[in-house]
Amino acid sequence: MLTDITLGQYFPGESLLHRMDARVKIVLLFFYVLGIFVFDNNICYAMNTLLALLLIRLSGISPRLVWKSIKPLWWILLMSFVIQLFSVPGETLASLWIFTLTWEGLMRGFVISLRLVLLIGVSSLLMLTTSPLMLTDALEALFKPLKKIGLPAHELSMMMTIALRFIPTLMEETDKILKAQKSRGSDIGDGNFLAKAKSMIPVLVPLFISAFRRADELAMAMEARCYHGSEGRTRMKIMRLHNADGLAAGIMSVYFICCGAVYFFC
Repeated sequence: MLTDITLGQYFPGESLLHRMDARVKIVLLFFYVLGIFVFDNNICYAMNTLLALLLIRLSGISPRLVWKSIKPLWWILLMSFVIQLFSVPGETLASLWIFTLTWEGLMRGFVISLRLVLLIGVSSLLMLTTSPLMLTDALEALFKPLKKIGLPAHELSMMMTIALRFIPTLMEETDKILKAQKSRGSDIGDGNFLAKAKSMIPVLVPLFISAFRRADELAMAMEARCYHGSEGRTRMKIMRLHNADGLAAGIMSVYFICCGAVYFFC
């Protein structure tokens, strides 16, 4: 079901992750992702996995919701696993025509898939625990130093947040259109690849029309509220750092140092 996709959705709560400053969460996510790709060590992967599970526990978000954000990308995980499985040289486990399955390829495919699962899961956890408004303000604050080189920080952060916010809406709209077409006897998803592609035209046309209509309505609503970008804009909630943010940053620093020590000395 397309409506099961949780990417871009926000679930209110009172957990530690919900109360943390959005800027701190984005920066810590950056270092977490950096650690996943830099520290190529089995012990480090185990530590990253345990940290991800701990964050899910602290967030108060159901693991099923996090899994829903990973599930739609299963084909990317499978493709990455298969490519590594037959492309990494090493101890041969089986051979089929020109393809050779190796033990090293099996382990490398598992590692690559684990990296992607952790990356998607923790990134979705950021959006699940951060409201779109706070995410926009945090991105704008982090991009603010780039204004000196002409980067429109506010407009860029607003564009990214709106795009993420509209993903669930478009998925819901697509699901409704699919159900409407099937109720009229349309054979969507049947036949060969060409037939499937042609059957999607009755879905894509109303979906694009709906997306353009929503974009136009959003633009009119922003103009009606005298929206003029960041010029003269004030905020009802001022972002401030708290003790929990400093504690989280300290724990992540220690964790990053420990991963580095394990990687270089083990």
